[in-house]
Amino acid sequence: MGLKAPSMLTFLISLVLALAVMFAKYFGATVPGLNGDTTQFSGLLVAYLILMLGCLLRSL
Repeated sequence: MGLKAPSMLTFLISLVLALAVMFAKYFGATVPGLNGDTTQFSGLLVAYLILMLGCLLRSL
């Protein structure tokens, strides 16, 4: 199974999601749906999974 670089859209989606979680965690920003520690962890996990799938699958 070969890896490839993710598309720009996939990378940007995962980056925006990860930054939203980090701003909510460290700077106290109010982001709807990212208010607890568990949801912040889940948000970072989803961002990583999007990026990982973008590297593994050709269609993303």
